[in-house]
Amino acid sequence: MQDELIDFGSLERALPALQQQWQTPGRPFHYLVYDGLLRPQAAESLLAAYPPVTQGEWNGTTYINQKNKFALTQFGEEHPLLQRAFDELNGRRFVQLIEQITGIDALLADDQLFGGGLHQSITGAFLDVHVDFNYHHTTKLHRRLNVIVYMNPAWQPEYNGYLELWDMKAKRQLESIAPTFNRCVMFETNEHSYHGHPKPLATPAGLTRKSLAVYYYTQTRPAHEIAPEHNTVYVNTEGTGGVLKNLKSGLRAAVERITK
Repeated sequence: MQDELIDFGSLERALPALQQQWQTPGRPFHYLVYDGLLRPQAAESLLAAYPPVTQGEWNGTTYINQKNKFALTQFGEEHPLLQRAFDELNGRRFVQLIEQITGIDALLADDQLFGGGLHQSITGAFLDVHVDFNYHHTTKLHRRLNVIVYMNPAWQPEYNGYLELWDMKAKRQLESIAPTFNRCVMFETNEHSYHGHPKPLATPAGLTRKSLAVYYYTQTRPAHEIAPEHNTVYVNTEGTGGVLKNLKSGLRAAVERITK
């Protein structure tokens, strides 16, 4: 249908190639990159509807391992197009397609968008490499899959902000993925799916790194994947520079909490 934001026709035609990409051997976890998830006109409309971090209820709390990253999960009547986008990403048609791609059955969407939603990072932002929390904070469902849709036209390498995927057992970077416009990155979440964008953003003033993030869950998961409940677990992939960066962000986080 022309009023759908996701280009379901193209996605369905790409299923065999995406399944093959997902099953690439030799990786510690499954992932794929797919360009053009949204219809071109819909992607442009969503970008135009993206509110600045000065408007709305953005959460921009600083942490030791995360700085200058803002999240929005409530869109209200003033942003119906943004709500439609998340309704489609959480809708049954899309969920069934990603079940076919990944082989993960009985996926459940999260209407709360806990940890997800509309993301926007400003100059200096970073998110250290990590594995995600493994259970939903209220439903206690198993977190199984991340889908991120990037919304950044003409992104330049010198801006940093590339999504890094890591094999931490081998201490090597698997991928460095540019967060380009209308690019979808999908990866399973388990105890090996290390990812992040640890290099601080070096974007020009007023230019932000934008994305939509949705996470999917299941009632159970394979026994060999089950681990005790934990929050986000960060690692340092930058040596001494990473330690100094975290000291600065930790100080800023402490000041924020004191002033509040």
